[in-house]
Amino acid sequence: MWPVVVISSGAVGQNHDTGWGHPERAERLRAVDDGVAALEREGAVVRVPGRRASRAELLRVHRSSYLDGLEEYIRAGGGAIDADTRTSSGSWDAAVLAAGSGLEAADRLSEGAGQAAFVAVRPPGHHATADRAMGFCLLNNVAVTAAALAERDERVLIVDWDVHHGNGTQDIFWNDPKVMYVSTHEWPLYPGTGRAEDIGGPSAWGLTVNIPLPEGATGDVARFALDELVAPCVERFGPTWILISAGFDAHRRDPLAGLAWSSGDYAALAATVAGWAPRPGRVIAFLEGGYDLEALTSCTRATLSGLSGASAMAEAPTSGGPGREAVASQMERRAQLGL
Repeated sequence: MWPVVVISSGAVGQNHDTGWGHPERAERLRAVDDGVAALEREGAVVRVPGRRASRAELLRVHRSSYLDGLEEYIRAGGGAIDADTRTSSGSWDAAVLAAGSGLEAADRLSEGAGQAAFVAVRPPGHHATADRAMGFCLLNNVAVTAAALAERDERVLIVDWDVHHGNGTQDIFWNDPKVMYVSTHEWPLYPGTGRAEDIGGPSAWGLTVNIPLPEGATGDVARFALDELVAPCVERFGPTWILISAGFDAHRRDPLAGLAWSSGDYAALAATVAGWAPRPGRVIAFLEGGYDLEALTSCTRATLSGLSGASAMAEAPTSGGPGREAVASQMERRAQLGL
């Protein structure tokens, strides 16, 4: 059994201070680390250091004027960017390390270091657009890695199972034929994007697959969507790399959303998505949301077990909630469009 490579932003990530009472807080990384440690004791993971993204690597995704303004604002002490997104003097270094750690993961896997990787960093990234920080996100970590791989002529699948739609990732790759974007998310919910009818631009027609789910949806609905709706699309696309925006806020304990998943659902989803990789060493999961600390630990442990094939304690997968009809309707809509 090959290990899962784990990269954490550690103390640098904890220096991104969002202020008292903010849900995206430094304690999240410690909770995630507890989940990693459970698999580390079994020899299923290996830890490696991350690295900072270079200016050129960030410019594949973000506009120069945005990077300049964001860095200047943070270097001056930071503060509130909007009602949700706060920064401190340590936030720029944390964000650049978070963005570069996915690139380090891709390099390590290319060298044969493991069968998958988990990038446990903060701040998260999937809401960040080319020129805007929002939704707790400053730089789009998964997009930085996807863009680097696409530049090497890889075909990249991004599966985003965060409970909030990854509007930034969708926008960045909307018309890119080398990147397929799939999102399961609660609807309606922040940021108000991710409609089922949004399927990509003219050069990437059908390569955006949004699966909006109603409040209370259980994990069996997401598994049904991946098996019946997404899997045929993935087969046609033929990805050479798979990136996961691994938010754990669809867990039923999470305070910011209303889906009803368990840690066992994440183990099953991770195993399914990893099974789409063309060969071992081509899957990277990036920490996104997840704001209940106990759930973060259990979902991290479960996801790593799904990626590695190791056994780990997890809750039973969930079933019986609403949403299957919405998935079936989405399947019918795409079939009518010939997708």
